[in-house]
Amino acid sequence: MTSNSYCFFANKECQYYPCHKGIEELNCLFCYCPLYRMEQCPGNPSYKEKEGKKIKVCTDCTFPHRPENYKKVLELLR
Repeated sequence: MTSNSYCFFANKECQYYPCHKGIEELNCLFCYCPLYRMEQCPGNPSYKEKEGKKIKVCTDCTFPHRPENYKKVLELLR
């Protein structure tokens, strides 16, 4: 077990891995982003409008998947 195994896990057997392009070490612990509902999240989401509603699109965001951001995500959730 590695020293950071509590804050990093890559599920390379997942049929969707890698779910984001442009990142070599993808942290799967936050597979479904816990920051999605935050209006001012630190990632780089885009927005689209559908049926008069603004929808957050996180397809190009890698913030919660980067190993160095694990502690930042936890701080934001507190």
